[in-house]
Amino acid sequence: MIRVTSRRGGHVIVMEEMRRLAFESVARACGFGSLGIFCFMVGLSFEPVIAFQSGGTLTLLMALVLIFKAYEARTKDHRRTEMWLYLPEESRPPKAYAQWASATVLRETYLKFAQWTAGIAIGMWVLALLFSLATR
Repeated sequence: MIRVTSRRGGHVIVMEEMRRLAFESVARACGFGSLGIFCFMVGLSFEPVIAFQSGGTLTLLMALVLIFKAYEARTKDHRRTEMWLYLPEESRPPKAYAQWASATVLRETYLKFAQWTAGIAIGMWVLALLFSLATR
């Protein structure tokens, strides 16, 4: 684990623990969103082109939500985030540093997942194009 020591009071902050919890939290949310998109696509499976186009569009919408959440993370109260609730008391940064640390970690995590999600959306649109070309 990477330990970062603050200059005030000698508090030890475990940033890797915050990153791990943020990753788990955002991955869980994306997993539930992906499950909904998958179920929607299964409902359209009789028409693969439309299923993959819809899946790509809904996945892009999820990426846009993640970008919005990254923007919102800068001002959201850190004490009201899922990451903060799961963070053990001894791993929490001091109050003066907590908002910045939480916002930074969450913003990085949301943007990383938004990148991955946008890539998946592009992949779905490419599959829709391939199915479209194959059915001609």
